[in-house]
Amino acid sequence: MTTIIGVRFKTGGKMYYFDPQDVQVPVGTGVIVETARGLEYGSCVQGNTEVPEQSVVQPLRRMVRIATDADRKTLERNKKRADEAFIVCKRKIEERGLEMNLVTAECTFDMNKMLFYFTADGRVDFRELVKDLAGIFRTRIELRQIGVRDEAKMIGGLGTCGRELCCCSYLDDFHPVSINMAKDQNLSLNPAKISGVCGRLMCCLKYEHEAYAELQKVTPKQGSVVDTPEGRGKVISTQMLRGTCKVQLDDSPEHTLTEFQCADCCTVKGVCRNRHNQAAMAEERRKREEQAAAERAAKEQAEQPGGEQAAEQAAEAEKSAEGTAAPRRRRRRGGRRRRKPSGEGAGAASGQPTRQAEQS
Repeated sequence: MTTIIGVRFKTGGKMYYFDPQDVQVPVGTGVIVETARGLEYGSCVQGNTEVPEQSVVQPLRRMVRIATDADRKTLERNKKRADEAFIVCKRKIEERGLEMNLVTAECTFDMNKMLFYFTADGRVDFRELVKDLAGIFRTRIELRQIGVRDEAKMIGGLGTCGRELCCCSYLDDFHPVSINMAKDQNLSLNPAKISGVCGRLMCCLKYEHEAYAELQKVTPKQGSVVDTPEGRGKVISTQMLRGTCKVQLDDSPEHTLTEFQCADCCTVKGVCRNRHNQAAMAEERRKREEQAAAERAAKEQAEQPGGEQAAEQAAEAEKSAEGTAAPRRRRRRGGRRRRKPSGEGAGAASGQPTRQAEQS
């Protein structure tokens, strides 16, 4: 087991483990810790706790000291410098004509590095910009391109629900959200209603997804055929949270719906869900039955005395009717239509003497 403390550097940011160096650190205390960027000021959100060594990322960095009043003043001074650096960097971006949107600026606790976060549609060549900023601030400069979700997390704002954005209030990490989550919850697929201020799908779609996934297992699908206590019918709409569904029974008048509990309905497998297709299948079945009945009647009539002669006469009448209709001659594609030769041309071509030759 390893003793750790949990430290968070931003509101709603990730929690990182540090070695307290055998010092009891109460929750909410400001601490100075070693990070990959150098010394940083953070807030303790989890006191001294023993955790398995497998859950700790090695090497475990140590806590330098508990923050003092001088450290807090240094933190406030660094925030003011970051605000000034943001204005300077934005002006330099406009002078260079770079297609990038500066989001925020930060600096480490020991002023060893300044970080600038920006968004852009594609790759941006900011090498000259880094040289300008390094010449002004005389420290290491780092520019990082982030996504729209990270931008909303840094800037903050209010969601459609009227509350502070989840990503900047308590979410420590982004989880994948898909459009299928909105479909499973029967939400409107209008992008304006299911998208957040960042333009991506709202993170809260994932909150109830597991509950809806479990309810889908016991809820019949819309359009399926079910057996109810009052007979068979088709599911028109469902209410998964209430556990009910509205069914149009086969024996009930059209546009009349009956509400049942989903637990009382049993889905019938192998039945056509579309009532129009089912009616078409019934009509086709009826026509086949009528055709089979006509064939049986003709066979019985042929077996009676004199029935064979009547059947032969009917067959001959059908053949004569088919013969009267001359088949249409098809013309070859791309060929020329043959023209009938004229009277003189026909006689000359066939070698027959013309009328003038006979007179001579």
